[in-house]
Amino acid sequence: MQIAKFLHAAVLVSDLEKSSAFYGSVLGLEKVNRILKYPGAWYQVGDFQIHLIVDKAAGTGTVQNTEKLGRNRHIALSVIDLEVAKARLLESGFPVQMSASGRAALFVRDPDGNVIELNQA
Repeated sequence: MQIAKFLHAAVLVSDLEKSSAFYGSVLGLEKVNRILKYPGAWYQVGDFQIHLIVDKAAGTGTVQNTEKLGRNRHIALSVIDLEVAKARLLESGFPVQMSASGRAALFVRDPDGNVIELNQA
């Protein structure tokens, strides 16, 4: 078997409206115009997609390590300017944790506690 390409990641969310505001408005991802047979939303990131899928059990303790968010399951995205991203997250009410390694990266939790890593491009 040879894997050719990474296509998407599914993220479970409990409140589609709050999560859509985070992924669409705060992170600025482009929403994919698609009719789904279940509650959810898809967002495009280059050739990659993030699929938000509503699940009432979402947000029930997905973050195990609060001291180092990067040691939890997470999705990593590249940003052009990390300081701009950090300011946007903070002004939108989302606390950030800078990478403990000292590299240009931060970690943030979406409204359900899913961890997102943002790296300087």
